[in-house]
Amino acid sequence: MKKLVCAGEILVEIMAERIGQSFLAPGPLVGPFPSGAPAIFIDQAARLSQPAGLIAAVGDDDFGHLNIERLRADGADISAIKIHRGAATGTAFVTYETDGSRHFVYNIRQSAAGLIEIGEEARALLAGADHFHVMGTSLFSPEVIEVARNGIETVKARGGTVSFDPNIRKEMLDLPGMREALHFVLSKTDVFLPSGPELFIFAKASDEESAAREMLDRGISTVVVKKGADGAVHYDRTGRTVSPCFAVDEIDPTGAGDCFAAAFVSFWLRGAAPETALRIANACGALAVTKKGPMEGIASLAAVEAFLETAKTGAPA
Repeated sequence: MKKLVCAGEILVEIMAERIGQSFLAPGPLVGPFPSGAPAIFIDQAARLSQPAGLIAAVGDDDFGHLNIERLRADGADISAIKIHRGAATGTAFVTYETDGSRHFVYNIRQSAAGLIEIGEEARALLAGADHFHVMGTSLFSPEVIEVARNGIETVKARGGTVSFDPNIRKEMLDLPGMREALHFVLSKTDVFLPSGPELFIFAKASDEESAAREMLDRGISTVVVKKGADGAVHYDRTGRTVSPCFAVDEIDPTGAGDCFAAAFVSFWLRGAAPETALRIANACGALAVTKKGPMEGIASLAAVEAFLETAKTGAPA
């Protein structure tokens, strides 16, 4: 099977216990939970038995070791996760608003995550990689952008492929070097995985299908538009495939898109038909939201297949 590699931030999430709770006053918290979009992505891929490894950095602290042990236990290649003494593992504190939105207080760039680099272990991991996955949220500094660029160029030089999940807010587009980095990644992308409106950050068209076709005309082979509770739509040069979501009771939405992307890319690498890859991906995304904590709903392939035997499409009753 092809080996999948990603690079980016590892952190822990610590969450407000009550909906509507604010960090402007003391309140009960729950956590820490292993997190970081690239870590969630790689953990889900590994749980689906896809060979998968992560280039990252953590502090020599409990939060860092919590993440490493979780990834190790789930079968991910952790050889290129560097442990920095004297630097703290990244953190995200999260509150949940009554309207369903979330508020984050991050420490990522100034944490060990900001020290990520292509060292000897990372070069060794990339030497065996067939596919490199990029997340827009991980392009938070020029140093991390250089790591992603190196990973892309190394894998492409070996005849490998690249997937790109922009996972980015519009306000991030003004960060130094961000626009240039995004367009470089897009120019090397084989599988593009935007969430809803993110598609229009990169396209001139104002409707989804035209925007997706615009991406295909740029040389991207596959576009998958993630729509959360509305499922997903797959576009390639042969046509359009729609896949509905599955009805579950949502506990925590964090990480659902990362799990979806990991599942889709894993099955795309296995040559699965779009319908099959989308169905598995939608199941992983659905299961991800059923537990509190970004990685707590990550399921093995056997668990996903069992879920699909009884799952119903559409919103929960």
